[in-house]
Amino acid sequence: MDPRNFDGDADRSRPAGAKQTGRVLVIGPYLRARAGSAEAQSESHGSSSQILRDAGARLDEAAGLARAIDLVIADAILAPISQIRPATYIGKGKVEEIAALAKSLDVELVVMDCALAPIQQRNLEKELHAKVLDRTGLILEIFGRRAKTKEGSLQVELAHLNYQRSRLVRSWTHLERQRGGFGFMGGPGETQIEADRRLIQERITKLEGELKKVQATRRLHRAGRRRVPYRVVALVGYTNAGKSTLFNRLTRADVQAADMLFATLDPTLRALTLPHGGKAMLSDTVGFISNLPTQLVAAFRATLEEVLEADVILHVRDISHEDAEAQQSDVDAVLRQLGINPDDSGRIIEVWNKIDRYNAEQREELLNIAARRPEDHPAMLVSAVSGEGIDELLTAIENRLATKRMTLNLSIAASDGAGISWLHRNAEILNKQLHGERFDMTVRVDETKRDVVMNRFDAEPQEG
Repeated sequence: MDPRNFDGDADRSRPAGAKQTGRVLVIGPYLRARAGSAEAQSESHGSSSQILRDAGARLDEAAGLARAIDLVIADAILAPISQIRPATYIGKGKVEEIAALAKSLDVELVVMDCALAPIQQRNLEKELHAKVLDRTGLILEIFGRRAKTKEGSLQVELAHLNYQRSRLVRSWTHLERQRGGFGFMGGPGETQIEADRRLIQERITKLEGELKKVQATRRLHRAGRRRVPYRVVALVGYTNAGKSTLFNRLTRADVQAADMLFATLDPTLRALTLPHGGKAMLSDTVGFISNLPTQLVAAFRATLEEVLEADVILHVRDISHEDAEAQQSDVDAVLRQLGINPDDSGRIIEVWNKIDRYNAEQREELLNIAARRPEDHPAMLVSAVSGEGIDELLTAIENRLATKRMTLNLSIAASDGAGISWLHRNAEILNKQLHGERFDMTVRVDETKRDVVMNRFDAEPQEG
């Protein structure tokens, strides 16, 4: 997407004198506040994770977001502030410094790594003589670029329109004109801002109707999987934690996996084969990020329902990242927004990915740390790139799913080929031995198949 068209209305909203160079200046206006202070809590929207995050790492992430849509970074600088200013977010002196830097670098776009109020964005554009985009707007642009499916495109457009609606403020002089009405299209004297709000609302209403149809179709698909039934394993994690690479490793799929933020946007489902032959559905989801825009959490709730209904959730972490702990806190915060308790030991398995970046001594230290964790909060060390630890992870998934299944002992005639074939398709075969003309088998089945197996094969529940 051309950076000159970020707001979809570049010609009308561009401040006078703004250049068209395509170069971007990234600013990190982070509060110099004590951990736990009211200012810090306000900036992080109630999440403590930002307080844990290193300012340099935050700025690097902001620059990575800009590069994710092929923007050219002219410079990225920290601009620490002591308090948020209502008019411009940062102080007058820093505004002047940034304006001078933007002019010297010949930049067209300034990215502010924070959430700007509409009036703050407009005032900064006037002072900097450049288009200004905040963190929310930048993430929305990335999502708009990456959405491939119809559902993803609808969700992104809905989130973008809700964001645009909040940008319609009276300080936008081009929206203060009046025009006559045309029947139901608006009465005489309707201002441009009112007309734009009405048109946006009409489009939002239409999109919400289309998304309801898509959600209904998704519910039918989930109902169909429950009848089979397929158990669902969902991948969640911070963006660029390696979820898609792990997804490909586990399922032998070819989902796009790249070393960039938000490489995956549209959800993907593939069959997962477990060690004893059982099947599950593995779901790859959009990556989370600190201060994920509320518009996107709401818009993508239908997609994330796969996570809500998952039997097992794999929280994939880039354990080699300098801010791994802060990223974990960010993911936990989004899970809570979705109504999922991140401390739910019955569903969540932490996957410490990218251990290939450590030497043997460092890996041993990580293994010792993981070994000291409680049994109900395991951490599996893996490398999605090399495949190290994948077998152990699959076993852990199978064992977690097995807690909802029943283990049965049965004896079946060797001549009952149809019955044996049915068991291989519908159960996990834990043990199978031939004694004379009968097979002694130990199988594990879902509750929905238990009665069928017990009645047909005269099976007995395994004790212990």
